[in-house]
Amino acid sequence: MAVVSRAIYDEGRAAKAQGQPDSANPYEAGSQESLDWLEGFTAGEPEPSATGPDNS
Repeated sequence: MAVVSRAIYDEGRAAKAQGQPDSANPYEAGSQESLDWLEGFTAGEPEPSATGPDNS
């Protein structure tokens, strides 16, 4: 996903580092700002699998 605002992305990363929940996102759900914040918040996390957890 393309991040439009690096500053908002960095806000999300900082919130995660401070132990805040994803519900701390101050931006309107569905807005580009909210998406950028969440991209920062989830940076470094593994992408979820469409097939579910690996059961092998």
